[in-house]
Amino acid sequence: MRPEAGTLRIGTRGSRLALWQADHVAARLRREHPGLGVERVVLSTAGDRVVDVALSKVGDKGLFTRELEEALDEGRVDVAVHSLKDLPTEMPDGLALGAVPEREDPRDALVGPWTGGLDGLPAGARVGTSSLRRRAQLLARRPDLRVVDLRGNVPTRLEKRERGECDAAVLALAGLRRLGLEHAAGCVLEPEEMLPAVGQGALAVQCRRGDSRVEALLGPLDHGPTRLAVAAERGLLARLEGGCQVPVGCLAAPSGTRLLVRGLVADVDGSVVVSGVLADAVRDEPAATALGGRLAERLLEGGAREILARARAALAGGTVSVGGEA
Repeated sequence: MRPEAGTLRIGTRGSRLALWQADHVAARLRREHPGLGVERVVLSTAGDRVVDVALSKVGDKGLFTRELEEALDEGRVDVAVHSLKDLPTEMPDGLALGAVPEREDPRDALVGPWTGGLDGLPAGARVGTSSLRRRAQLLARRPDLRVVDLRGNVPTRLEKRERGECDAAVLALAGLRRLGLEHAAGCVLEPEEMLPAVGQGALAVQCRRGDSRVEALLGPLDHGPTRLAVAAERGLLARLEGGCQVPVGCLAAPSGTRLLVRGLVADVDGSVVVSGVLADAVRDEPAATALGGRLAERLLEGGAREILARARAALAGGTVSVGGEA
């Protein structure tokens, strides 16, 4: 039975990338459900308003999602579209992940005139990033690099690099591609060089739990392999109790008949890195989540517990100042 058409209100942030993501979901919905009206509702989040303070100073749970979730819970919108890496692992009561569309390339990109990866950067180069995860991995591989804060949306970060605030920058390849800015990338960083953030490149379409009409509308947008992969990644992050305030990287992908998960926890200065890989056959979200959790346990036993404690102490003491990711 086809869901009734009517109009669907999509809640979104107002950045160029967020609007692209909302419009992408709207286009998919119209394609799957001819006659469906889609209305975009633009909202501002705390992460959008706090532009002059490092996000590590103000906390990160729900910083880019809370206002959208409140509008969804209150019935002001019917769905909310997020970058999945912004979505906390704890879902608010009454809300559900209605769809996880097929993932864009999850890798990071090095923006600048260098094509040889991180090893191709000149000694002492200033590399801009807004992520502790990227900072830690940069310094682990190249301790000579100078890592500088780089906040703002994707176009703003590119403009700052062009103005000379840094020699190179690291951004998500997915965001560059979605905005038609892939040409700015000198090279793509493979996971062996830079393990992505949990959920990077994926979208999250949230809805109210039990809203059968909206759940039916979103059903065709869901991509099973992507949902399983991000469930494993979020399972690892939940067990580590991490976010953009701690240097955690993770990427899950199908490998034959199994799901392979890579995880990493690093000291903020890159001096100590604990990493691991785990693969298993998974058939559903709970199994994928459990797989990520098992890898997290291995990392904790291998030294990640001490690393995370040091990272949180450094943040509490104000000795690290890096914002959220893009």
